[in-house]
Amino acid sequence: MGEEEYYLELCERPVQFEKANPVNCVFFDEANKQVFAVRSGGATGVVVKGPDDRNPISFRMDDKGEVKCIKFSLENKILAVQRTSKTVDFCNFIPDNSQLEYTQECKTKNANILGFCWTSSTEIVFITDQGIEFYQVLPEKRSLKLLKSHNINVNWYMYCPESAVILLSTTVLENVLQPFYFRAGTMSKLPKFEIELPAAPKSTKLSLSERDIAMATIYGQLYVLFLRHHSRTSNSTGAEVVLYHLPREGACKKMHILKLNRTGKFALNVVDNLVVVHHQDTETSVIFDIKLRGEFDGTVTFHHPVLPARSIQPYQIPMAGPAAVTSQSPVPCKLYSSSWIVFQPDIIISASQGYLWNLQVKLQPIVNLLPDKGRLMDFLLQRKECKMVILSVCSQMLSESDRATLPVIATVFDKLNHEYKKYLDAEQSYTMAVEAGQSRSNPPLKRPTRTQAVVDQSDVYTHVLSPFAENKEMPHKFVIAVLMEYIRSLNQFQITVQHYLHELVIKTLVQHNRFYMLHQFLQYHVLSDSKPLACLLLSLESFYPPAHQLSLDMLKRLSTANDEIVEVLLSKHQVLAALRFIRGIGGHDNISARKFLDAAKQTEDNMLFYTIFRFFEQRNQRLRGNPNFTPGEHCEEHVAFFKQVFGDQALMRPTTF
Repeated sequence: MGEEEYYLELCERPVQFEKANPVNCVFFDEANKQVFAVRSGGATGVVVKGPDDRNPISFRMDDKGEVKCIKFSLENKILAVQRTSKTVDFCNFIPDNSQLEYTQECKTKNANILGFCWTSSTEIVFITDQGIEFYQVLPEKRSLKLLKSHNINVNWYMYCPESAVILLSTTVLENVLQPFYFRAGTMSKLPKFEIELPAAPKSTKLSLSERDIAMATIYGQLYVLFLRHHSRTSNSTGAEVVLYHLPREGACKKMHILKLNRTGKFALNVVDNLVVVHHQDTETSVIFDIKLRGEFDGTVTFHHPVLPARSIQPYQIPMAGPAAVTSQSPVPCKLYSSSWIVFQPDIIISASQGYLWNLQVKLQPIVNLLPDKGRLMDFLLQRKECKMVILSVCSQMLSESDRATLPVIATVFDKLNHEYKKYLDAEQSYTMAVEAGQSRSNPPLKRPTRTQAVVDQSDVYTHVLSPFAENKEMPHKFVIAVLMEYIRSLNQFQITVQHYLHELVIKTLVQHNRFYMLHQFLQYHVLSDSKPLACLLLSLESFYPPAHQLSLDMLKRLSTANDEIVEVLLSKHQVLAALRFIRGIGGHDNISARKFLDAAKQTEDNMLFYTIFRFFEQRNQRLRGNPNFTPGEHCEEHVAFFKQVFGDQALMRPTTF
């Protein structure tokens, strides 16, 4: 399978740590995404590594028994270590604070601590089999203060650090889940909900396994993902992932079902708002996108994999060691190994090999795996790093080999401009709110973020339409149709069309002598009036004489002042056109000779300079009876330049009567 086939890959630079072995225990903290390698209970050292910090933290601890759980608070300020089922030990890592350990016992009698979670740099939650205890840690006093507790029978728990929600499994079947939300010293109890277990014969006791539950944020919303392995007795087509939406307020609701159409061992990740389901038996993965249209049955939406199942891209383990050893060829990594442990959202750990990877989605291969361009666009527009891939899709659908039909091209342009318009509207609302003095409102106004899904006119012009229009092999009718389709789409979304797109249309029409079509486009205002467009028309006068009048009419419609029209033309080096225009309105006796001579000289066209110079000599002769320039006109340098290029004899001699 070629590299272009794999759409999932492991990150290039994994976090490496010492492999798990009888002496070295490995722990993972989901909040800080750190791996702890604890040797001999900490006596011979603890090494902490995270994906962002390339400098590991190393320290030693006294071996006070087997470590059950070890985690830093946020910002690595305080270390918490659980060694018994009753207590958690703490140690400050804050400069100028005592390094002595201090201990907190759980408050509930006869309770056993299942684990703990840091919710901030100084707040921690103990989860026991009898409830939940929320503490504030006071590092300078080396003590803890109980903020709130709640009694409830707990089978197991799960924590989602991104949303600060802890999920507790309760009841005998373990399928009633009780969420708690933590924020700035407060603990809120959210409505509990029940996970529907699959039907099973009376003899088998089914319960909800912690292995089959995951929590993740998808498109900014928190979901509980339940991997439902259908029992062999039911006539189902295989396992499925059920997504329960867990809002901040209101009840949890079953929203989506992802159909896996297979059975066996699965693991879940969430990458770039996509649910990735790994299947160990076939060593492949599939991806689901809950934003894409599925089949809605009135209560839930059913989704099928976006793409055919594929393996993660083969990965070579780089050889570590001195330079002499590294010349050995890298070892292929065993993918989908039974020793892999998957954490949310996108982490895969191989404790036996000593690696932590982030799973990544590759967008370019997906382009060829999703033939439906409309669905492909819907998919790409939701991805983080999508802009260059989207532009490549647009170029591809206009290429000779993969040319799409106009309706498909129109659909793609409309999808792009829908996103573009949403951003423009949000930006406008923000600007208006700021101007109205609402910037200090509560909650504070947020400037809309420009994601890569905002593909604007300059992107499409530069990367897609300009190279496409320059391709001599393309039938010009198709080129014009595509350009007009993009302009139609912009107009449909009420987006002001930039003049360079109109210029591209006009240049293409002129190149192929489609003057009649150009005339119609202008007459019926298919191409919007603008000053740059009027200047372009003026420059076309030599090819198409009516263009002169068309452009002047356009400038008049734009109610442009005459001297401004002259300035616009001169700035575009249309010196002769400017002169013709000023003669046309009878203002040529009062214009500044120097301004026109400056502009003519800038064009570096000596014959044009000669023509303009001669025009003003003739004007001087007509008005003053002498072709020479007066000192007040400040044209000395131009006279000198004229002499240098054409010689003294080329100057006009005064005519006497």
